[in-house]
Amino acid sequence: MNIRKNLTENITAIEHLLPLEKSFDLIGRSFDIGDTPAYLLFVDGFAKDDIMVHVLKELQGTKPEIPKTAPELLLKRIPYIETSQTDDLIHGVDMVLCGQLFLLIDGAQQGVLIDAREYPVRSPSESHIEKVTRGPRDDLVETIVFNTALIRRRIRDRALTFEMHTIGSSSKTDVAVGYIGSLVDSHLLDLVRSRLQSINVPALTMGEKSLEELLMKKKWYNPLPRFRFSERPDTIAAHLLEGHIILLVDTSPTALILPTSVFYFTQYIEDYYQNPLVGTITRFLRFGATLVATFAVPLYLLLCMYGKPTWLSFLIPPPNQIGSIPLFLQLILLELGLEGLKMSSLHTPQNLEAAFSIIGGLILGDFAVTIGILCTQSIFLSVSSAVANHCVPNPEMGGAVRIFRWLLLILSGLLGIWGFAAGCAALLILLLTTRTFDGRMRYLWPLLPFNGKALAHLLFRYPAASVRDRRRNK
Repeated sequence: MNIRKNLTENITAIEHLLPLEKSFDLIGRSFDIGDTPAYLLFVDGFAKDDIMVHVLKELQGTKPEIPKTAPELLLKRIPYIETSQTDDLIHGVDMVLCGQLFLLIDGAQQGVLIDAREYPVRSPSESHIEKVTRGPRDDLVETIVFNTALIRRRIRDRALTFEMHTIGSSSKTDVAVGYIGSLVDSHLLDLVRSRLQSINVPALTMGEKSLEELLMKKKWYNPLPRFRFSERPDTIAAHLLEGHIILLVDTSPTALILPTSVFYFTQYIEDYYQNPLVGTITRFLRFGATLVATFAVPLYLLLCMYGKPTWLSFLIPPPNQIGSIPLFLQLILLELGLEGLKMSSLHTPQNLEAAFSIIGGLILGDFAVTIGILCTQSIFLSVSSAVANHCVPNPEMGGAVRIFRWLLLILSGLLGIWGFAAGCAALLILLLTTRTFDGRMRYLWPLLPFNGKALAHLLFRYPAASVRDRRRNK
């Protein structure tokens, strides 16, 4: 809808587009610029009051003989940098709902957009998920402009680019695509752009999680994550320098990083704030914890069912101490109980959380052993697997590991060693057939296809002096 020269007609059209009289926070203000009528539309709470007052003071002081067209107002009379003009009335109204000021002038077929928006925002603080012993304590916030500034503070490369897209017919959510032009894969970048443009939904209700599911529709039976999430600007900057692409969603303090393979989920920013040797050892311990979290409980069940080596006799309970229910059901109940404790801790008030965890973990476990429902060995193995599961630094990959453990445990309990073998085969096939976002890179890259140099960089924590900007090999 084009803006008309008659201001009254434009105001009438705006009143049909917006519920100005019903919604208290939508404000339209009529005033004069010299001897010419003008109209200012904005959302209360989004506009910066001091900037709005300054602009109005400057415009209302305009002399009658000064021309009042939009281009000349932008050039001579509006003392603000972030301004633009539009001849589309609907576009102007949409920008108002995004927080901008929309100025219409009688006799002009262009409107002026003044980006004086100010969203409610919290200060950057340390991430609760990606904690470090040493290092910066700032993380992303819910305002996309602040997040791009945190990243640009770390990367001052002239080729660093943030492309803005708008997704959602109702929410009109801002989504920024970040990349370094000299390092990014152009085919992957074009694919991201095309998929963003093809999204047709009312809103991104769950922020970056909704965007992830819309960008890549996965099979329901495949829990392996295809994107890496991060709240830390230093982690995001490191991936950008390796040629990755990031996606920032307004109102979300988390960035999506793509493409990624299974080995990227074993890396953690803490490795790079430690000595290279310490970081390498920690990384291998994390590999071991992932294996323990996946295979320890099913293997323990098979050990008790089929083999009883003397050197592991301390893990195998005597028949009179197994408990009143079969060992397989004990392990299932323990998995369900640990999940219940974790979910309940999320909903427990913070001042009661520590006490509740002690009650749930110690007292209930002790009662279960005392009355003969569970044996101490099964509790030990289940808790050890749960601790190892939390050593996986990525929550999405940790959830996938947990599902794989349940699958192997159920198959082992029902079908014995053949069930365990079938579960391992299914897991291997899933890893071999899963591909990354663009479909060209395998999920096991750089192990398959083999790239020794890239694999070494993922397995070992190299000193900073040996790490150079490099294009990510496919």
